[in-house]
Amino acid sequence: MEDHNESASTGRRVANKRKRETPASRLAAKSGSRTASPSAFARRTPPRDPDPTQDADDGERSPPRKLKRPGAASRLVAIDREAIERERRQRDEQARQALASQRQSSAVEQVAQHYNAVPERGRAWRDESSQIRGLRNLNNWIKSTLIQKFSLPEVPTPHLHVLDMACGKGGDLGKWEKAPQVPSMYVGCDIADVSILQARDRFTKSGAQQNRSRFARRPPMQVEFYVHDTFGRSIAELSIVPRIGFNPNTGPGPNVINGAPPYGGFDVVSMMFALHYSFETEELARGMLRNVSGALKKGGRFIGVMPDSDVISSKMKELLALENAGMSNVGGSHSKDNGTSVLSPGGDEEDREWDPENPSEPAANINRADDEDEWDPEKPSEPFQNLQNGGDSDDWNPEQPSEPGLIVITSNGQPGPGDAATGTSVTEPTELNLPPLSWGNAIYNISFPREQILTKRPLPRDGIFRPPFGWKYHYTLEEAVNAPEYVVPWEAFRALAEDYGLELMYRKGFRDVFLDESEDRELGMLAERMKVIDRDRSKGRNGLLVNDAEMEAASFYHAFCFYKT
Repeated sequence: MEDHNESASTGRRVANKRKRETPASRLAAKSGSRTASPSAFARRTPPRDPDPTQDADDGERSPPRKLKRPGAASRLVAIDREAIERERRQRDEQARQALASQRQSSAVEQVAQHYNAVPERGRAWRDESSQIRGLRNLNNWIKSTLIQKFSLPEVPTPHLHVLDMACGKGGDLGKWEKAPQVPSMYVGCDIADVSILQARDRFTKSGAQQNRSRFARRPPMQVEFYVHDTFGRSIAELSIVPRIGFNPNTGPGPNVINGAPPYGGFDVVSMMFALHYSFETEELARGMLRNVSGALKKGGRFIGVMPDSDVISSKMKELLALENAGMSNVGGSHSKDNGTSVLSPGGDEEDREWDPENPSEPAANINRADDEDEWDPEKPSEPFQNLQNGGDSDDWNPEQPSEPGLIVITSNGQPGPGDAATGTSVTEPTELNLPPLSWGNAIYNISFPREQILTKRPLPRDGIFRPPFGWKYHYTLEEAVNAPEYVVPWEAFRALAEDYGLELMYRKGFRDVFLDESEDRELGMLAERMKVIDRDRSKGRNGLLVNDAEMEAASFYHAFCFYKT
């Protein structure tokens, strides 16, 4: 119902003016609505802003929800998650420490420690007092032969760049000075820091720079040495390498381009007596090849020498076959090598000559019933005797602790106790209880442990190393080497090199290199100057100055050359 006023002057009836809305009026209208009917304005236009006091006094609105304290179950779940995360971090840290410890004791670093400890004796001692001077001369001549045959590039270049991965004490510098083309840049890398110091000192004291600048028609060869792991780290980290040229995108993989960089690279990469250390793991082997391929320009050469896996496979097959034949005969015999019991075939004269370390001591046949007077029950080298039955082999008990070298294979193929009555049979001694498989002569020795930690497989009786990485042996050479090494299965290595654009050009064993290349006029004269053969061929064996033991040790190696496609 609206209220109206009449104008006194006109007598007309007019409506009241609309009052201006204010906060106070809105508050009064709202409070008045509780006792009286609201005005039309109040019904049509609700307040724009809520009253803050109304929210506090409004009993109809629910109070804010309080956060509940986590219960015991939820707290236990949180504690369990924290404990699990803490244990996970501890396991990760332990794994990292174990990996770091294993990497510190890897073959590469053990070799570095070994070569750091080898003193530099000088050329006079090597020529006069060394017990293996014939072998040293032969090895140096073969390395010189590789340099003479393969260092000259097919496309002539005014600046020959050479990278020597594992340069050691810098002993090959003199060979490069006599190369068909003297390098303008020689870069030597080695993981042994002491060896690098000795190489720098040798180069400085030799006065080679002054001699070359006096007689040569070209500027002297620039030489730089670096302490660097060329298997585990990229050589692109060296300051000189990017200036010469390096392609990091070599090898297999997505978005990778094979080939050398267009802006240069090295003409020759050399790796003498070192490549086998990279086959500790596949990662190291690929890292080595990535550095070799990335450093070489198109048409460059990769030369080197390393142990011949064919020799290792052949010798391993031979020794394991003889060992297996001896173990299949219960009347086999045992011989001692440095106080360790070694199982070997026994019986006839041919078998007795099998042990190269003790060829003059025939093995005793312990399977003869009439030879009990010679049997010694305290001898650890005769585990086949039954101590409780007077040496009666028919009553042999495979569970006796005095026979630790034997296992029994049950009918289901699993090792366990048994005898002939239950269908079980005695087989060969366990691999872990046998001594290392070894061979050699007075100046060198190769020793394969039965327990191969990296491959977790027994030594291959067929001579085929699968997988191709991690087959460890210990190599000893008088005055030179006493360190762990790894087999480089040749075909696996050649196939892997092809993945990095390296194609095989040349491969020969040391004996074949000598027989073939010494017939060359220039290389034959070089062999004479390096005291490998005598000028008078009537002396000794056609003038050969390398004895039989040294030639046998040299036959353990072969030389190779790859071409960068």
